[in-house]
Amino acid sequence: MAAAVPETAPFVRTAATASPGLKNFPVPVTSVAMQMQRLVYGPFKSAADLGPIESLAGRPFLIVIDGLDECEDKDEVGELIDSILAFFDYNPFIPLRIFITSRVEQHIQSRLNVPGVHFHDLVDHCSDNDIAAFLEVLFQDAGRRNPVIQAYVQEHGEWPTPSEKRKLVHHIGGSFIFASAVFKFIMGSNASRDHLTTPMDRLPLALKMNPGLDGLYAQTLERSENIPHFLNVISTIALLHAPLPTSGIAEVLGIRTYEVVNVLVDLQAIIQVPGTDDIPVTLCHTSLRDFLTIQNRSGRFFAHPRHHVHLYHRLIKCELEHPRRRAGAAVSLSECTPGIVYARQYSAEHLARGKDFVEQSEIESAIRLCRETLALHPGSPELIQVLADAIQWTAEPRVSPAVSDLEEAISLYRRALLLRPPGDEGRWLSLHHLGYALETYYKRTGDPGDLEEAISLCQEALELRPLPHSDRSDILHQLANLLIARYHRCKTMADLEKAISIHREALELRPSPHPERSLSLKNLATSLRHRYRRTNAMADLEEAISLSREAVELRPPPHPGRSESLNELAVSLGDRFLCTQFMADLEETISMAVKCNIYYYAPQTFIFTAQTP
Repeated sequence: MAAAVPETAPFVRTAATASPGLKNFPVPVTSVAMQMQRLVYGPFKSAADLGPIESLAGRPFLIVIDGLDECEDKDEVGELIDSILAFFDYNPFIPLRIFITSRVEQHIQSRLNVPGVHFHDLVDHCSDNDIAAFLEVLFQDAGRRNPVIQAYVQEHGEWPTPSEKRKLVHHIGGSFIFASAVFKFIMGSNASRDHLTTPMDRLPLALKMNPGLDGLYAQTLERSENIPHFLNVISTIALLHAPLPTSGIAEVLGIRTYEVVNVLVDLQAIIQVPGTDDIPVTLCHTSLRDFLTIQNRSGRFFAHPRHHVHLYHRLIKCELEHPRRRAGAAVSLSECTPGIVYARQYSAEHLARGKDFVEQSEIESAIRLCRETLALHPGSPELIQVLADAIQWTAEPRVSPAVSDLEEAISLYRRALLLRPPGDEGRWLSLHHLGYALETYYKRTGDPGDLEEAISLCQEALELRPLPHSDRSDILHQLANLLIARYHRCKTMADLEKAISIHREALELRPSPHPERSLSLKNLATSLRHRYRRTNAMADLEEAISLSREAVELRPPPHPGRSESLNELAVSLGDRFLCTQFMADLEETISMAVKCNIYYYAPQTFIFTAQTP
């Protein structure tokens, strides 16, 4: 301050000379609040009392206190804040401003929540643009210095490509420390000849790097694990399809908002908790979701897939309780709370993701509740769709061999769609769900008319969900699967080519740690393998194997889809063995077969089955 505002220098010098203990060296003897009072506020006020401070040119002087939440002594932090506020109470017009950056810690926010203090919540500020600019400078500098990169660019063009840069930025998740580590890994040299040696080879591996925060996550979560509702709140945040504010989380779980805040207040090193209740709770880094959803990493903090079923039941209750309280009255979207809005869009998704853990009695109970509520609001497309979603689950082949439930679900979806004409904001959802029901019906009956209608509905839904809608990837995935189904029926290459293109777009919209990335990887791999069997293009088979390996990595035990991914990888390796006679492929395929129930068939060559031991 003395250097930036020379008028204060004599007063700072006088204060430091009069009280040497203010230097807190070699042993601290005065508080930070006292240091600020004697060395900052006092000298600045003395300079201002003499008249306008010319060096400021009519503008206020700004002092930045960064990372206040990182100070361990909460009492001293409170004393510092109180001293700041007291100074400005007595000197409201002094040309001095204090800018504090901090997570929303209770001991800080409670003291700053007074008139004269302006809050600005940065939870909505995305640092991706900053990370992108940071990486751009680093890669440009590397391109000027590294002859390998220069030669690669001359032959292949820009590196990294815009797509690779976007993937890197998303994977880094806003952490400059992690960004620096990723860049050093990409540009570093490996001493072992067994490893890939060029930056271009290492970039794809960098997209799989773990930021190494598991220890921090576990240590931080331990602070709150004995607080009521801890695991419910943490599992919900990890498994939500879209973030909710604290009030929305409380509404979904059927608890009080203050109980959610009580769980999160000491977790702000890893979870961004807004200062106001209209902004969603988000993760400080996307790797926290990976940590919480992989059991061998998170241990007792694991967000079990069974929690999806719990969320489904809670969301159904949220969605149905509101209209039940207003029998006979229409319920518009503007009247809905964040929890109800979320329930209308995602309850069926949670049911789908928890389907391996659902009991029949649980769905039957949900169906009864839906029917009772729908009787109060027979013209509500939202309630009709909730009922249809529940009934469709009972129509799954593994639950019931009959098609009557599925036919009722389709009838309900059609009814909901009629109540959502073009222009209705929920029309895309009815199209999406009706298309899925018709796809399921086609698999049961084989009627090509159902398949064609499902494709048409899905195409319309896709038009209603252009980028950047987060739901677009789900519709793309559905449409690609429908085209694959038509390919299997008609053997038209155009359908297969289109499906592969759409699967690629869906995968692009599902970067790690998107919960459905592994499914997109598996389905794209399957489609590429189908094309290989038609064209014998080895590039397709090699890519299918690579994608399948990544899918297996993203589905560690006890993931319910792991066997499915292992099966796809085994089949692709078997195909490659048939082409190359490379024994390692056959050995790896057999190894997978003894780990899970795999069936592999290669025409005129060999057939084998393996049962789970």
